[in-house]
Amino acid sequence: MSGPELRVEHHGAIADLDAAQWDALTGGHATLSHALLDAFESSGCVTEASGWQPDHLSIHEGGRLIAALPGYRKLHSYGEYVFDWSWAEALERTGRPYYPKLLSAIPFTPVPGPRLLARDTAARTALLDAWLDHARDSGVSSAHLLFPDADSLDALGNRSLLLRQSVQFHWTNAGYDSYETFLSSLARDKRKKIRQERRRVADAGITLRRIDGSDIRDAELALFFKCYSNTYRVRGQRPYLNFRFFELLRERVPHALMLVVATAGGHDIACALNLRDDRRLYGRYWGELEHLPCLHFEACYHQGIEYAIERKLEVFEGGAQGEHKMARGFVPETTWSAHWLRDADFSDAVARYLERERAGMAMHIDELEERTPYRQTAQALSTADRGPGAIDVDSP
Repeated sequence: MSGPELRVEHHGAIADLDAAQWDALTGGHATLSHALLDAFESSGCVTEASGWQPDHLSIHEGGRLIAALPGYRKLHSYGEYVFDWSWAEALERTGRPYYPKLLSAIPFTPVPGPRLLARDTAARTALLDAWLDHARDSGVSSAHLLFPDADSLDALGNRSLLLRQSVQFHWTNAGYDSYETFLSSLARDKRKKIRQERRRVADAGITLRRIDGSDIRDAELALFFKCYSNTYRVRGQRPYLNFRFFELLRERVPHALMLVVATAGGHDIACALNLRDDRRLYGRYWGELEHLPCLHFEACYHQGIEYAIERKLEVFEGGAQGEHKMARGFVPETTWSAHWLRDADFSDAVARYLERERAGMAMHIDELEERTPYRQTAQALSTADRGPGAIDVDSP
C-alpha cells in the first residue's frame, strides 16, 4: 500500500491522535476506546517511569487516520498476562538484553480484540509492516502482539512471527430470557452448585446492587477504589491503577461502566467494576474489605451473567485464567499472541518451545471441553433425535 499522501507516524501519547478518528477504527470495542487508553496515560499509570512508554503507530492518508496500533515500549513484562519472563531470563543468560521490547496490547487488560486497527485489509497489512519495520529499526529484542482478534491474526500472513496459544473462559448468551432459563441449560450438578452458592450469600444477609456508570456517585467510586486497593494490599502488592484512572473513566466513558456493590450488616463490603460495550461485558476489577464465602463468585460472575441477559449482551468475558469459571457457566475460548524475535537462534529456540507448548495446550483445551458445564443432551440432541417417549435423565 503506497501513495504520495500516505504518512506513517509514531506517537508518545494517545492524546496526539484524534479521538473520533481513532474510535471509528475500533468497531466500538470498549477496551480500545481512545478515552480508556488516554485514562491510562493521563492518570500516570502508563508512563515511561512505570515501564510502559507509549509508542503508538498511525497511518494517515490525505490527513485522515486509516490505521492505528496501540503500542508501548516495555521495560518489563508486568501487566501483560502473556508470560515471557522465562524468555527474558534465557536471553539475558547469554549476555543479551531482552528489554526494552515493543508491545501491542491494552495495558493491564487481557481482553481479545483488534490490535491492527484499520479501515480495510490493505491498511491493516501496511500497519503491520510499518510496526515490524519500527521494531527492526529501533533495536529492540522483540515485538509482541497480545490477544489479537481474527482479522489481526489473518494480517500476519507468512511473516516470521511465532504464534502462542492460550485459553480464557467466556460466557455466551444463547438467547436466554432469564437467569433461570440459563440455569436450566446447565448440567444438574452445576445448577445445584450455583444455587447453593447464591443461597449461601443471601443467607449471610448480603445484598447486591448493580449501578450503571452514569449513576456511580463519588462515594461509591471511592468505596470501589478502597476495596480494589485493599485486595492488592493483603497480598503485599501495589495496585497497577490509581484513583484518578477510575475518575477519568467515569467522567469520559460512563456508558462503558457497570459497578456491582455488595452490602452486609448495613455496610458496603465489596465491589466489582466491569466494562461493557454494545455486545460484550468484560469482568475487570474486583475488591473486598471483608472476605465472605462465595461473595466473589456472586459479585464477579453471577451478577454479570444476570446483567448480560437483561441487557441482551452476547458475551461475558470473565478475564484471564480461572478454570473455576467453568462451574459457573463459562467455557474455554482459545486466545493467541504473536511474537517477533530479532535474534535468529533465540527465535528458533522459542519456536521449538512453543511447538511443545501448543501440543500440551491442545490436549488441555480438549480436556476442558469434555468437562462442559452444559447439558450434553440439550446441546447435542433435539427432541426428534431422541425419539418418542425419551426420558431426559438430566431434567431439573
